[in-house]
Formats: sequence, structure tokens, C-alpha cells
Amino acid sequence: MGWLSCGKHAGGVRRGERRRSVVTGTEPGVAVATARRLADEVLAPNAALVDAERRWPAEGMSALLSELGGLVVPEECGGMGLGLSAVARVGEVTGRACASTSICLGMHLVASAVISARATDHQRRHLLEPIAAGEHLTTLALSEPGTGGEFWLARTAMENKGDRLLLTGEKSFVTNGGHADSYVVSTVAGGADTLPGRFSCVLLDADAPGMTWGAPWTGMGMRGNDSRSLRLDGVSLPRTRLLGEEGDQIWYVFNVVAPYFLIAMAGTYLGVAAAALEEVRRHLLRRRHALSGDALAAQPMVQHRLGSMWARVERTRRLIHQAAEEADAGGPEGLPALLSAKAEVAETVESVTNEALTLAGGIGYAGDSPLHRHLRDGRAAHVMAPLTDTLRMWTGRALLEQPLLGE
Repeated sequence: MGWLSCGKHAGGVRRGERRRSVVTGTEPGVAVATARRLADEVLAPNAALVDAERRWPAEGMSALLSELGGLVVPEECGGMGLGLSAVARVGEVTGRACASTSICLGMHLVASAVISARATDHQRRHLLEPIAAGEHLTTLALSEPGTGGEFWLARTAMENKGDRLLLTGEKSFVTNGGHADSYVVSTVAGGADTLPGRFSCVLLDADAPGMTWGAPWTGMGMRGNDSRSLRLDGVSLPRTRLLGEEGDQIWYVFNVVAPYFLIAMAGTYLGVAAAALEEVRRHLLRRRHALSGDALAAQPMVQHRLGSMWARVERTRRLIHQAAEEADAGGPEGLPALLSAKAEVAETVESVTNEALTLAGGIGYAGDSPLHRHLRDGRAAHVMAPLTDTLRMWTGRALLEQPLLGE
């Protein structure tokens, strides 16, 4: 992806001043293996407590940032230089272990891609290199109250004050809220009749005066992602925090935010579906009828239903991987495939977790069952924007060569 480049020089910073990412190279296989190790050693053992205590997964995020924080940061900046395919595969691995942690990492990766897309020398030195070194957590702050799932319709005002920018507004559902070092914030020009989608994007430091966080996240599922509201009351920041040019954020939305956001979510929820499938498969292999001694695994109806579940997960996995590969290559089917990937995985994870719960019976319905958590986490796939119906409509528009956002 050529637009994710730091250029030949990383702002004059000597490479010895920061360590490079632990995982390097151009193939996603090593990154996936690293994610699998961290998922087994850190994420999975903490997943139940992250869910039960509604706590932000500090241990898991620390481990992931240390070794995979620079997954999509260009190699010239010390990162791994990987793209959507790696995000999808890593997301499935982390999503299997802990969906909350996976989404927290996913939003960091999306924001990292946004910063990388048109980074200045200053942003390369002060943002991308720390991200690549695992020293900086970033995330998105795009959604706002009252606009539903249309996160591209920003109302947060940005006023130019010489070499400073002044932000006033409110954001909602900010994943990693209060924990990140920086936030990618969408804004519109204050007092101007700005066309929908013609907004600007800035990077807000976590310690900027004028930021007020809302109450902790209390969702039905995804309980650890700490998705909070954020109030901005005249927050001042230097113009060096402007990403790209003023008013060109619609380019970011459809060239960076949407592809990475959709794939990060698709990978995570694919992981949840795969985890539910494996959980019920193991349950069926263990269980026998108390009187007859017959194994549940020997029942034709059980075999049929489990086989159907496996096929649905595998079809969705192949769509997600193909979408990521096509988009990474800039292929013509990239757009409809990306849109369909998130819509398809939302329906798959809902169906598979429900079916797994049915096959597991009362044991699966118990509050301490992993299926209980998978069902609640997976249901968020339909809720997180863009909504499934919107994605289906956009897919049709893309195929019919119509504007995605309408006339």
C-alpha cells in the first residue's frame, strides 16, 4: 500500500534512538504466530475477568503493543509495514481469545493506519516511531451523539487560531477511552456551511486541557473495551496535529478508516464465531447420555448442525481473507468485498453463537460459560457502525456504480 510510507528519511531520528518492532518483515505469518502466542499466554487467561469485572485489558494491551503495536506502521518508521491481510488474521487470533482486547488493538491499528497515510515529518518522528516501538497507544474518536452509525458526519467544531486549532464538541463510543496516548478526532470548520463528509481530522493528545470523559462503559458485551463519551471544551492543539489537509477527511474515511475498521472488526468477530464453534465441538465430544451411554457426537442431528456451523464460519473466513487481499492489492472487487465481509461476519457470529448455545443446552446457558460471553460479545457486530443494513446497501451501490453516500 504505497500511500502508507514514511519516505526515505524518518525526520532525522537515528534508528538507535528507538527499538524497532519485535516482529519485522513483509509476511503476516510471523505476526500471526506472535499474536497466537500472546493470545494463549496473556489474553485467554484474562478474558473471563476482563468480561466479569468490566475492566480495560491493560495486561493484554501491553503485551500486544510491545510486539505488534507497529503492525501497520511503515517499515521506514520502525514498523512492520503490513496491511489488511495481517490485520484480519491477527484479529481472528486475538478475537478467539478475548474480543474486548481484540477490538482495543483493532482501533489502535486503524488509527495507526490513519496517521501513517499522510504523515508529516513531525508526525513520523513524534507519533509513528513511538507507535512502532510499542510506546504509544492511539485510537479513534469519530462517532458523535445524534448521528447514529453515520460516523462520517462530524459536528465537532475546529477553529483556526493562528498556529493553534481549537476543538469544541462531543464524541461517543471512544474505544480505549481514557487509556490511549492519542485520539484521531474528526472535526468540521467552525461556523462554516461545510458539506457532509468535508471534515478534517486531527490527533489529540491524551493530556490536552479541556477534555472530559463520560462514565465507564457498561455494555451487554465487549465489556472491556472502555468505550466512553468524550467532551471537548475549547481544546487547543498545535497545527502539527492536523492530519493531511483541511477538509479532505472523506478521503481518509473511504481509503483508510473504512477498510481498516471493517477488517479489524471482521477479524475479531470471526474469532468469536470460531471460538464458539470450537467450544461447542469440545463439549459435544465430552458429553454422553447418562442412561444409554451414547455420545452426543454420534447423533446425526448434532453432526448435521455442527457441520453447517463449520461451513458458515469457513465461508466467512474465506470472504474476509479474500476481501483483505483484494483491497491490499488495490483490486476492483476490494470495496464490495470489504463491505460484505463485516456484514457477513455479523450474521455469522450471531448465528453460530446462538446455535452453539442451543447445542450445549443448559451448560452453555450458564453465566460462567464461555459461550455466554461469546454470545454477548458477538451481538455487538451488528451494532457497531457501519450497520449491517447500511453495508448491504453500500455493497449494492458499489456494484451498480452508484455513490455510496447517495446523491
